[in-house]
Amino acid sequence: MRALMLENPGTQPRLSVVDLPMPRPEPGEVLVWVAACGFCHHDRLVMSGVLRRGVRPDVVLGHEIAGVVEEVGNDVDQVRPGDRVVSLLTNACGHCDRCRMGREHRCRNGEGIGHGRSGGFAEYVTVSQHSLVKLPDGLELTSAALLACPAGVALQAVSAIELVESETVVVVGAGGGLGIHAVQLAAALGARTLAVTSSPHKTRAIARYGAYEVIEAGELDFAEIVMALTADEGAEVVIDTVGTATLRSSVRSLAQYGRLALLGEVGGEGSLRGVIPEIVFRDARVMGVSGVSRNTLEQALGLAAERKLKPVLQEVMPLEEAERALDMVESRAVLGRVALTSSN
Repeated sequence: MRALMLENPGTQPRLSVVDLPMPRPEPGEVLVWVAACGFCHHDRLVMSGVLRRGVRPDVVLGHEIAGVVEEVGNDVDQVRPGDRVVSLLTNACGHCDRCRMGREHRCRNGEGIGHGRSGGFAEYVTVSQHSLVKLPDGLELTSAALLACPAGVALQAVSAIELVESETVVVVGAGGGLGIHAVQLAAALGARTLAVTSSPHKTRAIARYGAYEVIEAGELDFAEIVMALTADEGAEVVIDTVGTATLRSSVRSLAQYGRLALLGEVGGEGSLRGVIPEIVFRDARVMGVSGVSRNTLEQALGLAAERKLKPVLQEVMPLEEAERALDMVESRAVLGRVALTSSN
């Protein structure tokens, strides 16, 4: 089968499309033909050499997978050949205490797909049946690749932070994959959504996805704009998808007793001086959110089927154009996500 391989990470990584042996499903596993696989910042960080911990040598990257079941191994009873499916980000065992509690994304025996085991930048991938959810009729297969990550991860954050109607929420990094879906989900709940972006060319598009106000982050600290828009009260909730570079402003945007959800670290420098006192004196709650559970993915699929959530997929390109996809991600040219496919 054809697969994209990272031959040498770095500032100019060397990528190539190679022929690999066809994987075969072990007991409890499923062979999936990959229709599309989203290109995540996780993939970018591995390609650049910044993220190395736990990354298996010669792994096929890609964890945002949608496809069709091709073959099932022994003891598989949840899916069958021909089923259209979306995968979790973790190859879950389905039996440990965390899987039984609905925390499959933190399975004690699990491996990260496209991290500890080969992922979806290939024609085929094998995953545990416990990591697959069937796609409802009526949903387009290719764009469904985004319904676990980034859309499901954004939904995991919105649920975990207990966002409710009428609250003001600030979404930082609103033009990225996590951010644009968090904007949609917050707006669908009836929250007053203030979307922060450092990409002015995305402002109009972000507004179309439900933002009450789009804040273009420039030289002025966006926390000052948030305070001006909230009569100096601040926002009850901030969802930060960027990390270190924006954390200080995110904390300063919080109201008293505000809640902050941190969804990732895309890389970048920032000053964290004074952040802890800001958190303490606001009596703030800070929560990290990573991955997506099976239940949350099912909810995301349901919202998409009801047209309350739209996967924002800017472009699908062949594996051979992975370097162009990487350039687009690094230059922030992408609204939402781009995806790779092995299909002609």
